[in-house]
Amino acid sequence: MRLTPLALYVGFMLTACSGGGGGSSEVDAGDVAAPDASEANDDFSVVFQTTAGDFTVDVTRDWSPNGADRFGELVDAGYYDGCRFFRVVPGFMVQFGINGTPATHAMWKDSPIQDDPVVESNVRGYVSFAQTAEPNSRTTQLFINYVDNSFLDPMNFSPFGVIRSGGMDAVDALNSEYGEAPDQTQITNVGTSYLDGNFPNLDFVETARRAP
Repeated sequence: MRLTPLALYVGFMLTACSGGGGGSSEVDAGDVAAPDASEANDDFSVVFQTTAGDFTVDVTRDWSPNGADRFGELVDAGYYDGCRFFRVVPGFMVQFGINGTPATHAMWKDSPIQDDPVVESNVRGYVSFAQTAEPNSRTTQLFINYVDNSFLDPMNFSPFGVIRSGGMDAVDALNSEYGEAPDQTQITNVGTSYLDGNFPNLDFVETARRAP
């Protein structure tokens, strides 16, 4: 049975509270730059190559300027490479963005970004940052909407990009057998070894790079 919007939201907020970004043992802390104050990006696209297929996120900065800029910084740092899609809930959304090296995650978790107004709606294919119940709490975690989740709009989840219809085939194919079982605190503290040992069939990001 599908959860009510309120139950979905409560679960979403609680899991977003417990950690930042999704898992790669291949990335060392020294390989990923710490966040800095970079200049604003123009609109851009990012190609995600994953174990379930490829998809492209088209970013429109005017929709969510702070979110778009942070996403660009994370992509340029290689942060999402190896990240597991650790929360896959058909009929709702897929969440990822806890780096599998705890030291790498730690460099970003204490640098949240300011909230943006909600310009676009959280409907199928739109991408937003996860956040806690506190204002200005977005860091590294993302979610992709599987369906019309516009009930999230008044809760300040601000989409910054969209995956066009063809790319959603890969998102739909992400392994959902573990549902919401992976524990974000364990991912944050232990890293990819926790996921590989307990949830070995999770799909993951192989690379995430700006499109030419």
